[in-house]
Amino acid sequence: DGWLITGDLGRIDDDDYVFVTGRAKDVIIRGGHNIDPALIEEPLVQAPDVLIAAAVGKPDAHAGELPVAYVQLHPGATATEAELLAVATANIHERPAVPKEIIVLDQLPLTAVGKPQKHLLQLDAARRTFNDVFKGIQGDWTMDIEISGGGLLLKVAVPADQQQSRREIEQILSGFAIRHQVSAV
Repeated sequence: DGWLITGDLGRIDDDDYVFVTGRAKDVIIRGGHNIDPALIEEPLVQAPDVLIAAAVGKPDAHAGELPVAYVQLHPGATATEAELLAVATANIHERPAVPKEIIVLDQLPLTAVGKPQKHLLQLDAARRTFNDVFKGIQGDWTMDIEISGGGLLLKVAVPADQQQSRREIEQILSGFAIRHQVSAV
């Protein structure tokens, strides 16, 4: 009927011009609050030391996702994560959009046209999250995270003789809105 679902976000102005502002799949959903990553990225790239910025959601047991930002600095720049977080806090006026963490990388993964590969950053954010929440669990468990069916899939393998560790991991994961598989090996 004249409509095409593209997955793009945008707006139409008073003169009927269409402006594409982002992608629906890039939206960070924090406790039911939809956050456009551009709200985070634009203030960060305005900082003199920042060359590229990309915002993604990291899994969170309470809010579903929390915004985090990855940045690549200009060569020779020395901005710290704390300094960049102060810039973000001062310039992002939507409080839920202020990133909980800013991670400085030597090189952001980029597409052939120079855009950040956000799916790789989402994988990294999830790895960091689950390495942190699982750090007190004893045993020889292993973890892998992949993108499957349009979302993240966390796979945890626990030796069959370590049932206590498996129960602890399953209990932790029950609080997260992430697809997961915990298997005995």
